[in-house]
Amino acid sequence: MEKLGLLYQGKAKKLYATEDPEVLWVEYLNQATAGNGAKKEQIVGKAELNNRITTLIFDELKRVGIDSHLVKQISPTDQLVRKMTMFPLEIVQRNVAAGSFSKRLGVDEGTALKEPVLEYYFKSDPLNDPFINDDDAVALGLATREELAQIATLARTINVKLTALFASIDVRLVDFKIEMGKTSDGEILLADEITPDTCRLWDLRSGADAEGDGAVKDGQIERLDKDIFRKDLGSILPAYHEILGRLENLAASH
Repeated sequence: MEKLGLLYQGKAKKLYATEDPEVLWVEYLNQATAGNGAKKEQIVGKAELNNRITTLIFDELKRVGIDSHLVKQISPTDQLVRKMTMFPLEIVQRNVAAGSFSKRLGVDEGTALKEPVLEYYFKSDPLNDPFINDDDAVALGLATREELAQIATLARTINVKLTALFASIDVRLVDFKIEMGKTSDGEILLADEITPDTCRLWDLRSGADAEGDGAVKDGQIERLDKDIFRKDLGSILPAYHEILGRLENLAASH
C-alpha cells in the first residue's frame, strides 16, 4: 500500500490517501496537546505508544463484537483504516465524575455516577468543541435522529465492553471520548483512536478509591492517562507504557 497525498492533519495524527479509495493511511504524531491546543509539547515515543495501544484495543473490541475502521497496523507509527464520512461529534461516555463534568456540575472528582452519562460535543476548534444536545446536532445537520439513536446505542455498548476490558487489566475506566463515521455502504462504525489521550484511566493496583464512593485527590490516584500532562504531574510515557504492557499481556493470554 502506498501513501499518497495528505488529506488532513490534526493534533495527534495525519491522514493520507492511498491507491485504494476505500482505505486511508494514518500516521500518529508525537505531539501532546491540552486545552484545545493551548498547551503543546513534542514527546518522543508517544506516536508509537498510541498507535500500538489503539490497535490492541480495537482488536480486543472486535473479539467481543465491536467493529471499527481499523484495517491493520503497518508500522510502529502507522495504520491503515477504512475510509469513513466522519460525524463532527466528540462522543463522550462518563462513568465517574471528573474533568469538565465535575467543574460544570459541582460534583467531586471520583464520585461514581448512578448510571453512565452520554454527552456530545461539536468538533470545532474555533468554538472550543462546545457541548451540544441531540436537538442541536439535528438542527445543525451534524446527524439525523436515526443516526444519533444508532450512535448512542453503539457508544453505550462500547462503554460496557471497554469498561470490562480495562477492568481485566486492573484499570478503572473513568470516562472516554470516541468518534464514529459511516462507511460508503452506510454502516456506522467506531473510528479515530482509543488511547490514554482519549480516556481517563485510574490504576486499580495503586490502592486508590477503586469503588468511587467519594472524592479522591491527585495524591490518591495513580493516573494512567493524559491528565498527567494536563495537570503537570510528570511524564506521560511511563503511564502509557504501563497501559501498553498490560494490554499486550492480555492479548498474549488469548
